[in-house]
Amino acid sequence: MLQRMAIFLVSILAVSQCFVEIGIVAQQPDETYRAQDHYDKSIHRIPMRDGTRLFTIIYSPRDSGREYPVMLFRTPYSIAPYEQDKFHRVLGPSPLFAQDGYIFVYQDVRGKFQSPGTFEVMKPLRVKTGGDDSAVSDESTDTYDTIQWILDHLPNHNGRVGQWGISYPGWQTVMGMIDAHPALKASSPQASPADMFLGDDWHHNGAFRLMYTFHWLARNAAFREGPRSVRGSPVFRYGTPDGYQFFLDLGPVSNANHRYFNNRVPTWNEYMRHGTYDAYWKKRNVLNYLGEISHPVLNVAGWFDAEDFYGPMEIYYRIEKNLPKNKSTLVVGPWRHGGWSRGTGASLGDIRFHSNTAEYYRNEIEFPFFRYHLKDIGSPPGSEAIAFETGSNIWRRFDHWPPRKVTERNLYFASDGKLVFDRSDNQLNAFDAFTSDPDHPVPFSAFVRNTQGHTWMVEDQRFASRRPDVLVYRSEPLEEDVRIAGPIIAHLKVSTTGTDADWIVKLIDVYPGDAPDDSPRSREVRMGGYQMLLAGEVMRGKFRNSFEHPEAMVPGEVTVIEFDLRDKLHCFRRGHRIMVQVQSTWFPVIGRNPQRFVDIYHASESDFQTANHRVYHSDQHGSHIKLQILPN
Repeated sequence: MLQRMAIFLVSILAVSQCFVEIGIVAQQPDETYRAQDHYDKSIHRIPMRDGTRLFTIIYSPRDSGREYPVMLFRTPYSIAPYEQDKFHRVLGPSPLFAQDGYIFVYQDVRGKFQSPGTFEVMKPLRVKTGGDDSAVSDESTDTYDTIQWILDHLPNHNGRVGQWGISYPGWQTVMGMIDAHPALKASSPQASPADMFLGDDWHHNGAFRLMYTFHWLARNAAFREGPRSVRGSPVFRYGTPDGYQFFLDLGPVSNANHRYFNNRVPTWNEYMRHGTYDAYWKKRNVLNYLGEISHPVLNVAGWFDAEDFYGPMEIYYRIEKNLPKNKSTLVVGPWRHGGWSRGTGASLGDIRFHSNTAEYYRNEIEFPFFRYHLKDIGSPPGSEAIAFETGSNIWRRFDHWPPRKVTERNLYFASDGKLVFDRSDNQLNAFDAFTSDPDHPVPFSAFVRNTQGHTWMVEDQRFASRRPDVLVYRSEPLEEDVRIAGPIIAHLKVSTTGTDADWIVKLIDVYPGDAPDDSPRSREVRMGGYQMLLAGEVMRGKFRNSFEHPEAMVPGEVTVIEFDLRDKLHCFRRGHRIMVQVQSTWFPVIGRNPQRFVDIYHASESDFQTANHRVYHSDQHGSHIKLQILPN
């Protein structure tokens, strides 16, 4: 009897431990379920307050014997299929929603696909004059007006609306949260951009994200002649899979319009006219408008999102600052851009996470969140922050983000490429130097591609560490696990022979030499010594003191360059090394800096020059990375 009881207790303990680390999946979708058998599709043109009628598709449960909440999705990327007899592949954020019963409303935003009007990229909120603004529209009012029409015209709703979206539709979700309709009871902005000059798609710290901006605008922001049902082709052809060479051959970014766009992508020309953080960018910063978000928010981000990681983190921070009692939750997992919405999330690139992280999110966090707030069933997520700790590969829950119980420590650059927690260089002017040549920039990836792809944020950095224009600092093998949680701050003391320069810092987890070759991508990948990119960011030197008022760097003068590599939750395992790489080009993800203090968007070929850079690591001029360390 005692033996049986002991076995029983051990079993219970094992199950509880599993629950803490990877979660128990509360509900799995029925793979045989077909929404077509349970829903009707209807097509509408919903009038907005300015008279514009936005094309909308509604999927309603055939069972009219009960009431259902509404799930709203607004997008510039098409709500196809438009045919009456064809259904959207998945209704709602995941298959669980259709099986549970919701009214799903999909809408083409104004000026896109079947909706009339003019599409404006990241359209700013209307300016309230205090007079009659009843006919003035923006994305916030369009969301409000759509919800009101739903309440007035759809039968069998329960008066509650939820909304969600990823990337640009995530930004649409944030717009809908501002001056929200009273029926809006839950929102989930996922990978939403926030500030396109400081940290999201188009710029990072004022440095132009050439490769992505070029591709996105060409595909999504070109003039259209009228409504259409299919996504248009780019207005240019690369002519090669080699994006590095393509953008190098492009020369200065001022060449893009006359070579490829020919004024058919007006937003590109707008960006070229706004090379500083001026009113144009500030009025498009959603963080300025998040003062009164009263309904629950599920904010979702991916640690390895190469497009919009700044946005969701800053949206969460701003809501918490403005309304600390708001029922908002932050979820961050080991995902690419939008990677939580599809697949298992068990790996990314060469890195395994040893659990189905995306399924865990969809089944145990996202679905229960909306079900609780729209149907009063179950319970909310229950934690302020739910984050996946990479390296150790476990989910952690926190009552505050960043975690409160952290210790701030500096990792110092030192002579001979060392990285140490205790400063050791006593030389007056200890430094490392390299030459940066804009004609031979450091590539961002070892792979040949003409778009940035989605896995380079965990890519092996050995290809970069062996270049002479990349400085490398690494620790000794760790004697115990080192867990970091929260922001990572780069503090550089530098000088240059030019009058401007980009400063790129990458934080890297170096695997031990005997790491098993377990890449899910290819058996040919050697994981021993793998340099996994963990965090990386750029600071354009002329914006070091002000994004509004750039300043030239003084040749030869030691200058402080400090910037945020953004938040991480990661465990550097015992036996691994911590590495930092410093470089001045990251091409073509970041457009080339001429290394001369000029308007880069109107620079000519003659403005580009080679420059010699120094990174100092003396007692007087020490460079370091500031980390937040969690106790083991």
